[in-house]
Parts: sequence; C-alpha cells; structure tokens
Amino acid sequence: MVTPRLDLTWPDSSRSGSPRAEQHTWIDVQAPYHSMRRYRAVRLFIGLVARLYSKVLVEGVERLPDGPSIVCFTHQSWADPFFMVAAMPRRPRMYFFGPEQEEMRRGLRNRLMRWSGVVIPYRPGRRGLVAATGRVEAVLGGNAVVAIAGEGQIHAGEGIVLPLHEGPAYLSLRAGVPLVPVVINGTSWLGFRRVVRVRVGLPITVRPRTGARPSADEITRLTDQAQVALETLVSDFPDQPLPGRVGQWVTELFNDWPDGSRPPAQPRKASREAIRPVSEL
Repeated sequence: MVTPRLDLTWPDSSRSGSPRAEQHTWIDVQAPYHSMRRYRAVRLFIGLVARLYSKVLVEGVERLPDGPSIVCFTHQSWADPFFMVAAMPRRPRMYFFGPEQEEMRRGLRNRLMRWSGVVIPYRPGRRGLVAATGRVEAVLGGNAVVAIAGEGQIHAGEGIVLPLHEGPAYLSLRAGVPLVPVVINGTSWLGFRRVVRVRVGLPITVRPRTGARPSADEITRLTDQAQVALETLVSDFPDQPLPGRVGQWVTELFNDWPDGSRPPAQPRKASREAIRPVSEL
C-alpha cells in the first residue's frame, strides 16, 4: 500500500468542473463502504502479520484524541500502513488517504485494498480530489481517523522527514479536527524480528469547522508545525544495517522509488532551535 507522490493543491468543490454526483459515483464504485466486521478482520490480519515479522514498539498512543483526527505519518516503506494498523487502537476506525489510481478493480494490490475498505483513492492528475475530500469529511463525521503519508513518497534514512505536502493540513483545517504527527522508524530496512517503532506526538489542535475554505497562511502554518513535530520525533532513531537476503527482498517487495531504484540514505538534518523536546511532542 504505497502512497505515491501527491500534488495536493486542493480544488474547491464548489468550483469543480465535474458534477459532484459524478465524482461521488466514481469513488463509491472504486472504494465502496464495507462493514465493521470486515474492517476488524482486515485489521486483525494486518496487525498479526506486522507483529509476527517485527517487534512493534508503540510510544505515545495515549496522546491520540478520542474522536476523529487526521494522522500525518512518515513514510519509508510499502509496509508502513501495516505498522500503523498494528499500533493504533481498535477504535476509532482508520482509513488511509490514497492511492492515486484510475481503476481500483484492476491489479491484485488494488483489488485487495478496495476489498479491505480502508483506502480513500483519488484519480491521477488531481482528478477525483473533490470526491476524495468529500469521503474524508464523511468518515471523519462518523468519528473515524484518516491517516496520510504527508511526505507523499517513500524515502531512505531513519532520521529525516521530507518536506510535507499541504494535504494533511488542508484536510485537518477543512474538517476542524486535530492533526496528529506520527513517525514510523525501523522500516527503511525490514529485517526479520527487528524493532519497528511507532511514536505518536501531541495532537495539533485547529479551529472548529466553519465551512469556509482554509486560507493559504493557515495551511502553511499548520504544515510547518507538523514538519517540526515529525523531525523531532524521528531524531533519536539510528539508521539500520543492511539485513540478510530475505530482509532485503521483503523491504523492496512493493517499494516504488521515485527514480526507479533505492537512493542512498539521506543524511540527518542539523538540530534546529525551533524543535522542542520529544517529551513535549
């Protein structure tokens, strides 16, 4: 379940050239709602696989809001959603924003994601973002959580966070729900029975929903806050050594690198005065 690079310059649904009915027809076909029973079965299976292969360490889960929220998580591997599912509480229900696909009924991975009922896809070229945004608002209204890989692509290097896209901040402000920074460390190389740490930061509260489109300044400010929080949360996890052949194969099984091959691990950023202690995040 790899989240490709996103161009989240969000359209205004009131100005969309496509009728809302047509947009919603597409997403209802590509990502139909499924029962809580199926969600529980999928969650149980994914969490079991993650915990059997890795030692999952969860920190700060008590910081999660009781109600709906947008979770912005770091992204190093196709397997990151597995560890998100393994780490998060059973309730509220969690969805993942993406992938970018024209047809979710083609291809084994797409069909499995569609069957699971945990994804909110959109169409290539920013088409379908209006419908996807509507679906996000609908599930948040049902007290769910929507998780987004805010960097928009995978990267190599445990101690860095790529510049965030504006999607998580936009959706948080649009729905009036907290934005929760979450980092996943240990997935850059998926060695068997190695520790994968999922660390939850303090929720970033936003103004209540007003129905107005968030301003550019609001989106930029919230995106910057999330960037600083994520960079702080990943700062103390060491880069991982190369695993054996099986670990290397599992790591690269579904990774979709932007340039077609795995890049060298990016160096850690120098400490910044703006970054607060991890205990405050």
